Amino acid sequence: MSSSWPGLRGRRAECDRLAGLVAAAKAGRSQVLVLRGEAGIGKTALLDFLLARAAGCRVARAAGVESEMELAFSGLHQLCGPYLDRLAGLPGPQRDALGAAFGLRAGHPPDRYLVGLSVLTLLSEVAEERPLVCVVDDAQWLDQASAQALEVLARRLAAEPVALVLAARRSGPEPRFAELPELDVPPLGDADAGALLDSAVTGALDPRVRDRILAECHGNPLALLELPRGLSPVELAFGGTAGSTATSLVRRLEEGFRRQANPLPEPSRRLLLTAAAEPIGDVALVRSAVERLGMDLDAAAADTAGLVELGDRVRFRHPLVRSALYGSATRAERRQVHRALADATDPDLDPDRRAWHRARAAAGADEAVAADLVRSADRALARGGLAAAAAFLEQAAALTPDPVRRALRSLDAAQAKASAGSFPEAARLLAAAGVGPLGAAERARVELLEAQLAFAERGGNEALPLLLAAARRLEPLDRHLAGDTYLDALSAALFAGRLTAGPDASAVARAVRAATPADPPRKGDTLLDGLAVLFTDGYAPAAPLLRRAVQAYATEDLTTDEAVRSAWLAAVAAVSLWDDTAWDALTGRHLDFARRTGALGAMPLALNTRTVVQLFTGNLAAAASLVEETRSITEVTRSTLAPYGEVGLLALRGDPEPAETLIQQCLDDVVARGEGVGIGLALWARAVLANGLGRYGDAFAAAREAAVEPLQLGVAKWALAELVEAGARTGDVRAAAAAAEELTALTTASGTDWALGVQAGRCALLHRGRAAEDRYREAVDRLSGTRVEVELARTRLLYGEWLRREGRRVDARAELRAAYERFTAMGAGAFAERARHELRATGETVQRRTFSSPAALTAQEAHIARLAAQGLTNPQIGVALYISPRTVEWHLRKVFAKLGVSTRMELRRFVPDADR
Repeated sequence: MSSSWPGLRGRRAECDRLAGLVAAAKAGRSQVLVLRGEAGIGKTALLDFLLARAAGCRVARAAGVESEMELAFSGLHQLCGPYLDRLAGLPGPQRDALGAAFGLRAGHPPDRYLVGLSVLTLLSEVAEERPLVCVVDDAQWLDQASAQALEVLARRLAAEPVALVLAARRSGPEPRFAELPELDVPPLGDADAGALLDSAVTGALDPRVRDRILAECHGNPLALLELPRGLSPVELAFGGTAGSTATSLVRRLEEGFRRQANPLPEPSRRLLLTAAAEPIGDVALVRSAVERLGMDLDAAAADTAGLVELGDRVRFRHPLVRSALYGSATRAERRQVHRALADATDPDLDPDRRAWHRARAAAGADEAVAADLVRSADRALARGGLAAAAAFLEQAAALTPDPVRRALRSLDAAQAKASAGSFPEAARLLAAAGVGPLGAAERARVELLEAQLAFAERGGNEALPLLLAAARRLEPLDRHLAGDTYLDALSAALFAGRLTAGPDASAVARAVRAATPADPPRKGDTLLDGLAVLFTDGYAPAAPLLRRAVQAYATEDLTTDEAVRSAWLAAVAAVSLWDDTAWDALTGRHLDFARRTGALGAMPLALNTRTVVQLFTGNLAAAASLVEETRSITEVTRSTLAPYGEVGLLALRGDPEPAETLIQQCLDDVVARGEGVGIGLALWARAVLANGLGRYGDAFAAAREAAVEPLQLGVAKWALAELVEAGARTGDVRAAAAAAEELTALTTASGTDWALGVQAGRCALLHRGRAAEDRYREAVDRLSGTRVEVELARTRLLYGEWLRREGRRVDARAELRAAYERFTAMGAGAFAERARHELRATGETVQRRTFSSPAALTAQEAHIARLAAQGLTNPQIGVALYISPRTVEWHLRKVFAKLGVSTRMELRRFVPDADR
């Protein structure tokens, strides 16, 4: 420091930035920053500077420890530990998730994203009383579960008086927290580096040695302060060296710390090694371990050269001290201190760290230690720590003497790694398991996991043959698991759709038909049988089987696996059957289950499918709310699922520019990812958009391409209806008639009012006189008893257009007015304008209406206003939108100002269908 600058030498810009963060948090604005830099560059000093400026704020601290990366949520527990007395005040799902993550309560493994949102709520509640400053040092060493939760927290902070600063090295091609605001901490300039070096050297320094040290330190503050400590006065004065230029800076720093430790008395060095081997800084635990080594802590601590402080916690002068001391010890020395630490650790209070120490104390294979690690893996899984469970299982496998059991544990570790998203490590462990003496069932598991890894990393085209092979191998061993695997294969085939490069849905269906059925059959087996018949024998024979499966999913209790794995497929089957009641029920159950259990990973698909239901029912306001919720959850989960619900919403609203832009983006995305199902849906949306705008040629081209695979679930059948309308309007009667014939075969086999109503309404376009009118009336009658109000309004529009062309203006006005009013209430702008144009042609004057949000609310503001008008509290809205209650309040203040209201009750005037 200098007298004129009360901050760190050479870090004025960085200190100003950090001081500004604290000031912003005190003013109520959330701040997030990642300090990036090499080891020793001064990140920890900058965090200390930040905390020194945090007077009047609450503080939360954590630090990653490399050796603790295997303990799930250990870093997050450091950060939240002082405030866990507030856990009971969190919303139920968040309270349960955080309690399970920290081992405070039993329950299902918490969703990793939900844990992050729970921390957001907890810390925002803490910050309500005083601004909160959170710092995390060595964030590159955080356990995976903590890192994921902190990424969620950082992305969702908005209007809370919270500053979150993480210090991390740049490591690997994709360092952690890569998408957050960053501040690069560069080397010191020459002048500051020289001044810092001079302040660290008390004796004479040969100018040539000074220049050599400066050159080798490259402006790294820790190197400038620590490397001279390892040089003798003679070396400093007469040409000593700071180390070989071929050695990395980190290694030179560690060597410097080792050189400082080497002359210390043996008890002091043993104490330092024990402290380095104990990752949580528990002084009482270190004392107990040291005593088991036959030493006195206070005597040993008398001379540690300032490398460690033993106050309320064990703190090393720098994290590199820990790695230097631990790395320089012999294996025998490390095993000795780990054994002492294991003996000192309470097996009831901290069994996982005890198992961790026992593993490192083992000299070779040890089944008792391996079994202990397996139990730790089970506990980690119960807390949602997949990466931690995989690490425990991997260690257990390495220490397992029996080769069969070792292979099984390697397989379990591979499965956990795959579930945690660590696919290369999973593949390595899977290869290790594969060379072991496995039985037929375990070989089948290996093949299944290989297929799942291929699907996760490279998509359905490569995974499909592997899934089929795994299912065949599983048939004689586990018919239910074989059925689940066939269902996964069929799901992959349906997603790949027209872009499949190998086996398609028909190939999977043939394999299913040839397989021995599961006994007794479950809901998923019944669904699988129905889909297999669909792709082998056709729609009509499959309909009764699919109907039975759909009803089971809609009315019976669902297991967690059914709800997450196949309920969405049952909902799509309901669409294929034109069963609007079951479709509504199944998508609602799927979404409710995902919300209730906190399965945020399943939310994007559940939200998208539910959004499409709301579109067909004409509830575009609710669909828009779901689209906004989908955006929020996508930000949290980083889902790559295409925005199918939003594509449909924009198409039905009929605003061509944003709709066509998103449709094209969706097409480009799904083609690049080999997701053929998305092509059909995007082209169907384009056809709906174009039919609404009266661009029938464009609608014809899009619908014809979308309908090329009519057995594909859902969208292709809708596209046939669009094709009939577009073909009739463009004068291509032959194409329209062919599409109508294909549509009729499907709708007749379905037999629902939705199906027969669509059939009658579209076929009416190809008839004249009384035959046409009879079909229009039948369509209106049938559709009036369904939930698909958009289709009813479109049928009234077609009927009104026909009546006007027949010269029956009065009758036409009644149908067109009903269609116009319904489209307007929905917000289906293009169809409403088409109906208005037809009404004007009958001689009726109709004012054009706009469909924008009141007072230009943003999408998120409109969603929050809707939820508030429905009576939800701020915490409830926060849970629904994955934001904190304070952020909800911040948005509501803007909503109130824009709408000129002051109470939630007044909001209902601007959300007329809030009760829906």
